Amino acid sequence: MVTFVGKYPSKIDDKGRLVLPSPLKRMLPEGTEMKFVVKKDIFEDCLEMYTMEEWQRQSEETRSRLDNFNPDHAKFWRAYMRDRDIVEPDAKYGRITISKELLNSIGVNKDVVFSGNDYKIEIWAKEKFEASAISNEEFLSIAGTLPAKR
Repeated sequence: MVTFVGKYPSKIDDKGRLVLPSPLKRMLPEGTEMKFVVKKDIFEDCLEMYTMEEWQRQSEETRSRLDNFNPDHAKFWRAYMRDRDIVEPDAKYGRITISKELLNSIGVNKDVVFSGNDYKIEIWAKEKFEASAISNEEFLSIAGTLPAKR
């Protein structure tokens, strides 16, 4: 399993492409397929980018919890699979193209931040990334609510 760490600024070029930061690419194990799934986060104004392997693992886990004969589950699965981009960095510069719809959904104009978040990479509009930071007091308050180790 891949672990992504760190934050990396980037800019959208004139053709709407982003360069996937080299440090993030180097975190991929040798031989990992350079294909990613990008989707809108359901809680925050950012995009989530998963390796194809991680996306397949999560999708399989989610699908295993659904009843194919339940209409609400069918609606959920349809929504779950909607508005996903599959991106592959180009070999020469490592550029990726994310649909305008997904970029617009998080308010990206030009500056973005790639943020490693364990098993996924988050892509933020720079201003929203900076605004999403929580205070040390809030961090400690949340930490105090975490359950004891099982």
